[in-house]
Amino acid sequence: MTEAILALVPVYGLVLIAAATFLSCLALPIPASLIMLSAGGFAAAGDLVLWQAGAAALAGAVIGDQAGYQLGRLGGRMLTGHAPSPKHAALMGKASAALRERGAWAVFFSRWLVSPLGPYVNVAGGAARLPWARFTRAGVAGEAVWVTLYVGLGAAFADDILALADLLGSASGLLAALAGAGTFALWLRAALRHRGTAPP
Repeated sequence: MTEAILALVPVYGLVLIAAATFLSCLALPIPASLIMLSAGGFAAAGDLVLWQAGAAALAGAVIGDQAGYQLGRLGGRMLTGHAPSPKHAALMGKASAALRERGAWAVFFSRWLVSPLGPYVNVAGGAARLPWARFTRAGVAGEAVWVTLYVGLGAAFADDILALADLLGSASGLLAALAGAGTFALWLRAALRHRGTAPP
């Protein structure tokens, strides 16, 4: 399967690269990172132009982020209008305010450092009404880091794409798990403090 995907990159080129990053930003199971690595490798071999491969990947990712954000805005309107209780509505309001205040960093780091969380941050950012300009600035900056890392590493290590993809995939999964565990720990601590039983 992996070899079949790699074989498609020089055939469909920039369209495939852009489509892969776009769809991956909507949480579809597309191996966008592998495709970007292979695009860098094919660019190193002269089959693609490096800057064009990077631009296609960046364009697809940014458009995918925008689509996820808009889906969150539309869905967020429906959710906030049907809050099951005043307490739940108040909690949603606090969460939205926190995301609006600190959300740009979450957007930036979820593009590349913990990229499996990226599609969900897009939707949450839209639902929380994170200002569009702030979301877009952080998203474009983060996607630029993601694309530069993967396309650049693919070009630098063109002979070891599959081994590099396995290594990066494992590291990304580990970082996402650690981020999730850290978020849960912070939520648990806040909940305990609210009840007056937080550890010192």
